Amino acid sequence: MKRVLLTIIKWTGVALLTLIGLFLAVQVWFYFTAPIYEFRQPEPFAGNVWYNPYDGMDSTHWRKANFHFHTREWGGLTAGGGNTNEEFWRVYKSLGYDAPMISNYQRISEYNKDSAFYLAVYEHGFGVRKRHQILIGSQKVLWRDYSLFQNLSHRQHIIDLLREQNGIVALAHPGWENGYPAGRIGMLSNYDMLESLDGNYRSIPHWDSALSAGRPVWLLADDDAHDLTDPGEIGICVTFINAPENNSTALLDALKAGRSYGVDVFREKTETWEEKILYHTTKMPRVNAVFIHNDTLFVRLSDTAMKISFIGQGGTVKKEEVHLRSAWYPLRPEDTYIRTQAQFYNPKGEPGTKLYLNPVIRYNGGQPVNVRTASVNTERTWIFRVMSFGSLGLLILVIVRMRKIRRTGKSAA
Repeated sequence: MKRVLLTIIKWTGVALLTLIGLFLAVQVWFYFTAPIYEFRQPEPFAGNVWYNPYDGMDSTHWRKANFHFHTREWGGLTAGGGNTNEEFWRVYKSLGYDAPMISNYQRISEYNKDSAFYLAVYEHGFGVRKRHQILIGSQKVLWRDYSLFQNLSHRQHIIDLLREQNGIVALAHPGWENGYPAGRIGMLSNYDMLESLDGNYRSIPHWDSALSAGRPVWLLADDDAHDLTDPGEIGICVTFINAPENNSTALLDALKAGRSYGVDVFREKTETWEEKILYHTTKMPRVNAVFIHNDTLFVRLSDTAMKISFIGQGGTVKKEEVHLRSAWYPLRPEDTYIRTQAQFYNPKGEPGTKLYLNPVIRYNGGQPVNVRTASVNTERTWIFRVMSFGSLGLLILVIVRMRKIRRTGKSAA
């Protein structure tokens, strides 16, 4: 029995080491073949007119959505193993969601595939740090990732690969474990949204950094939940989408145009499911109108806010108003973008739920798109590849030669 046990342990170890070896070999190939980019210095938004993503919206068309939730997948190995698809659907529908989506790691869920609102969604990334992406309207799963470390070129390359396969590319929880450093995120391009409100991490400074760099990227708010039994994980970060119909085309178009806003939902530590359902279905504040008239931005809300703030370039607060349902801000020549956020009272009269609206931005016409501004430096890329594979080949040659010398020495002895 002992011998059998030792044999099992031995071959389990061999199998594990083989898998690790294969993984590292694949990663070496990925790193050695990675392109090197040249990054253009970003510039703030500029133009003679303002783009207002909410222009002409109908306030009765808000659709409540979540794009980041984990159910049982990969044999229960990943977080979320205790959540069934059916229970996920029941819980989110009880909270009044119109389009709750499942985004498991490296796998597209087909749950609710026959529903009009269904969008193929998954979370990409399997590295040692939280450099992940949320993909919406996906065609297939990308299996390339730089898992050990990532420089700016690695990050941009993954974004570019994902761009080819997905309707919307969103950078997931950018501030978590410094996945996308705020000081460098403005250099990246070719993606659509930032998950700046995530149940595990809030990354609003990263959003302001991207906007200040002239990147027209919209906010995404998601629970990123792994445990349906914990009220503290569910319904805490919500995306509202202004779409005429609750179908995939309308939702995707609205998200790409920025006709959405995010909610950071206040919750008591002792909140029950019944209290959560009541707040979500009857008491959560909404956006009623956002329009520009005579170079003045007007915002109207459904409830009295404790504070309404207008924020611009560099995340600077330009104006604040207190205890009101609507507010206005005179757009100045030096303003590049202005976004609005509102905080509401909690039941005790203290700071509670926050609403984050997408910005109005300066432009010269056409729907703003975060087009790719970085380019691959072909010469540097091939020099790097030749040097990398040359060094690897030399290392292998040295190892082989050393083994031959060692065997020769043993034979002579």
